[in-house]
This record gives sequence, C-alpha cells and structure tokens, in this order.
Amino acid sequence: MYSALPAAPYGIATQSGHPGSAAQDSEYPETIETRLWLEEHDWLFTVLRSEGNVSPTFRFPDLISACVSLVFLHEDAPARIFDFLGTQLVLRPPLTPRRRESMWRPQYELLLAVQRSPANRHPNPKFQLDQLTTACVALCQAHESDGSLVLRQARLNMAERAARERRARPG
Repeated sequence: MYSALPAAPYGIATQSGHPGSAAQDSEYPETIETRLWLEEHDWLFTVLRSEGNVSPTFRFPDLISACVSLVFLHEDAPARIFDFLGTQLVLRPPLTPRRRESMWRPQYELLLAVQRSPANRHPNPKFQLDQLTTACVALCQAHESDGSLVLRQARLNMAERAARERRARPG
C-alpha cells in the first residue's frame, strides 16, 4: 500500500503480498493510504458490518472508494466536497482523531485532482487528502443511512477493476 500521508514515508509497497512479485516492484501501487475522521469511520464500520455486506464482504478500501465514486457521479462533485469542508468539517476540532485506511488508486486520483484544483489554492484554505476523503464519506452518509448505495457502488467498482485487469493482461 502506498501512503499519501505527509507523516508516512513515500515508497513502493507490496500489492500482491508475494515477495519478489512484479506487483511489488510496481511504480503505481493499487491502493493508497489515507485517513478518515472518526465520525465517518464509525458510520462506514456499520456499513462494513451490515447484513447487506455479504458475498463478497467488502473492506474499507472498497467502501471508501465507493463513497468517492458516488460523489463523483455528480458533475458538481468538487463543489459539493468544498461546501461540506467549508461549512461543516471546518467547524470540528482540527485535532480530531483519524483512522488510517486505504482506497483504490482510481478514486485517489479523483481526489488528487480536487486537492490540486484552484479551489484548494491561495487565497482559499488548503484541505488535505484525509479531509477530502472524509467529505466524500460524509456526503454519502447524509444521503443514506444504511449504506446500500455504497455497497452497490463497491460491486460496480470491483467489476470495473476486474475488467480493467483483464484488458491489461497480455494475450
């Protein structure tokens, strides 16, 4: 897992878990480490443990990525994210504890584009990856309490990853 956290060293991490595998040497790991504020983490944990999360049972990278994907289904996703950050998250204590989790690379790249956007530059306040990730989960939580859309999107994301991997295989 690759870390996008400022406190963690940047580096290449094992993707497949097998020593000496080609995936271990990849310059672009499949998952990126982020943090999630506790309130949103707790809600996502209830989705993780829900009766609807079966066969397969999705884990945090799938659920976080599903939240990001759902937010980005809307054309005004960056505006929705910055609205939440500027009206709700900014009012929370800045030293609120966070949980370390990860997300899939395609959703990280969506958030990275938002983080690098003019809306996150001077004279505007600068928000970090954990705040952007938290915003996506919070927006999903506000839209639905049971997480059923998140689980459905996790299935769609998984199918898309599998199709992408199949196209990338030689032969």
